[in-house]
Amino acid sequence: MDRIKPRKHVYNGMPARDLGSEGWHKPWSGGNGGNCLEAMKLADGRIALRQSTDPDGPALIYTTDEMTAFIEGAKTGQADFLLS
Repeated sequence: MDRIKPRKHVYNGMPARDLGSEGWHKPWSGGNGGNCLEAMKLADGRIALRQSTDPDGPALIYTTDEMTAFIEGAKTGQADFLLS
């Protein structure tokens, strides 16, 4: 994933459009009709996430440590309670 250098201060909840339209990737996609999460690696190493069906909506900004903890926790079933 290419690192993107945003044009302005990056903060959690900022409009995703302010990060630009280039550099967003769908890391995975299921059989949900294209309703996917999109991710962008920022120049400082943080990761921006947005909803693909709302590209102008808010971007959630996470550190690599936060994303690693989430992904590792999901892999070990720590988020399974959200699905029941």
